[in-house]
Amino acid sequence: MTIDETRIITMPEASIDDLKKVIGLSELSDEVLQWIFERSTYHVYQDGDILVKTGASAEIMWMLAEGKVDYYSDVNGQLVYYLSFENDRMYGGITGLLPHSRMKVYGGTSIAVGVARVYGLHREHFAELEKLAPDFIQRLIGYMTERARLFATIQLQREKVSALGKLSAGIAHEMNNPAAAINRISSELKRRLQLNYELTSLLVGAKIEPEVIAKLESFAHSREEAAGKSLSAIERMNIEDEISDWFSDNGYSNIGEIAESLAEYGYTKADLANINQSIAPQSFISALRWLENLLSSNRLIKDLEEASSRISHLVGAIKSHVHMDRTTDAQKTNIHTDIDNTLTLLGYKLRDKNITVIREFDPQLPEVDAYIGELNQVWTNIIDNAIDAVERNGTIAVSTHSNGKDVTIKLVDNGSGIPTDIISRIFDPFFTTKKVGQGTGIGLDVVKRIIDRHHGVIKVDSVPGRTEFNICIPIVHSPEKI
Repeated sequence: MTIDETRIITMPEASIDDLKKVIGLSELSDEVLQWIFERSTYHVYQDGDILVKTGASAEIMWMLAEGKVDYYSDVNGQLVYYLSFENDRMYGGITGLLPHSRMKVYGGTSIAVGVARVYGLHREHFAELEKLAPDFIQRLIGYMTERARLFATIQLQREKVSALGKLSAGIAHEMNNPAAAINRISSELKRRLQLNYELTSLLVGAKIEPEVIAKLESFAHSREEAAGKSLSAIERMNIEDEISDWFSDNGYSNIGEIAESLAEYGYTKADLANINQSIAPQSFISALRWLENLLSSNRLIKDLEEASSRISHLVGAIKSHVHMDRTTDAQKTNIHTDIDNTLTLLGYKLRDKNITVIREFDPQLPEVDAYIGELNQVWTNIIDNAIDAVERNGTIAVSTHSNGKDVTIKLVDNGSGIPTDIISRIFDPFFTTKKVGQGTGIGLDVVKRIIDRHHGVIKVDSVPGRTEFNICIPIVHSPEKI
């Protein structure tokens, strides 16, 4: 078998010239570069090769002479793409463990993109390197700080997407109910409108006086607000039976639908007798059918208004929650409104477990300066965790108060509590007690950083049957601090 020599790729040998190409090393003297070169290991990775795996001991500083490396974070056992390392000014072509880093193990997996040529310097040489090139160490700390900031930003954005993902299915469900109701109502209104033409023709044919029709309309409008109010199901059934008996006693039959509607609106036998006196017996049922159709049409219109109002309320809650149509700068916000919007968007989960929400809001609570979209992620995460923690028919209590300088928000649930052996770790990055696929593992870490960014404090106390998150946020922040 003949080898196609045109496909043979010869990899460059290790050379100090490679290190001179690494941006982060560009200002080092030849002496220092030679020192690094002599103590480094040289690696060539092909496309798709793994440089380091999640959980591997972090001991090497990597210097990228050629190519690109994609970093995948391990989130609940799944590799999620985070970013790419290249030999650019942002990263300086240097990654892995850097001097003064507290990283013990790699939190993710690094994979070569194309051919990647890298040099690795073991941590055992860091102390000597710092003596040899202290300015270089400071530059590496700058890279490390920038890298940490970038990771935090990406992490926050992923948490926002995750939080919205948690809400999306519920929002679709919340929207579907009123939307389906509107569809049913429109079909029924169409039928009722056609029926109105037919029943009006019967009234005209019976030569019923306009005054009588006006009286029927007056009867209808006087009872619009009474539909179903202050009457229990048993009381309504009793009234319906009485009306049905009245119809039977007066020789009228097949009036089940009429009796049901009249009972719902609180009509009595006396009302029927009053109407009966104004209309000829042969036209009485036609008049009542016209009245019943008017009552039912008005009820449908009211139901339509409620369904459309529900959708508008949900849209408003969504826009407020994700901070649409607003600047990303800090602005004043009403904590009560924000929490109520969060509860609205999580309403499907609350109803699914029949959870009681107790609000104890301070009526004098002032607005606070905040990054509203970020702060809403705090309420979403903590309330969503509380919903998961409590059993069916559980309770979640939300209370607020202010001392004039700060506002305090307490969120308490009566779930099983957080075990004492892990409560000190719940704000650690990527820590989670949920099963794979059920949690992000980054939620409470992001929650704490958001509260820190607002110069606030978050504390948690938990015993079986009671978990309390206590959040304290300053009312006013100067622009340079927030």
